[in-house]
Amino acid sequence: MSRKRVGILISGRGSNMASLVEAARAETCAYEIACVISNRPDAKGLQVAESAGIAAVALDHTALGTREALDAAVHEALLAHNAELVACAGFMRIMTSDFIAKWDGRMINVHPSLLPLFKGVNTHERALQAGVRVHGCSVHFISAELDAGAIIAQGVVKIMPGDDADTLAARVLPVEHRIYPAVLNALAEGRIRLEDGRAVFSDDAAAGLSLLATG
Repeated sequence: MSRKRVGILISGRGSNMASLVEAARAETCAYEIACVISNRPDAKGLQVAESAGIAAVALDHTALGTREALDAAVHEALLAHNAELVACAGFMRIMTSDFIAKWDGRMINVHPSLLPLFKGVNTHERALQAGVRVHGCSVHFISAELDAGAIIAQGVVKIMPGDDADTLAARVLPVEHRIYPAVLNALAEGRIRLEDGRAVFSDDAAAGLSLLATG
């Protein structure tokens, strides 16, 4: 089986990156990790990648200066490692529309909320402040508008009495680690695609990824 080569973009510790790397160890996995790229040279996730024998690319966004310069460097690094798909895993930079267009339908992200609710940052705090009864995470295709790309899959957790942002985040994160590798694998298999701005599933098993209720 020819595996799709994936470039992972990170900015920090890379816990979702680690879940993708671990899933790729399975012989049945449809993807392999081609490289891990960070806009922060001190990102701990780069060390995790290196220890796993994966090419780690450190790009300093402060030295590069502009979004355009960073995106160009990321794009070149992806091409240099023959990446075919891109998975953002805590990549905390807003990308240019030109870069996104180059990877349209081939770049996904995991976001810690049930989109379209709570785009951006501090999602757990905002969910609690809003008084919603469920929360979770979403895997979506990346579009030019922040956190507004076609939703592929969502994982749901209940908000419990006494929850704070930390306890809620601690329950959401394992769900992210479950659904992100599953979605990436289905994308690598060609069972999920972006069509007319919507996520399209080729079979019932792929469609079954669209909602994971965890209680």
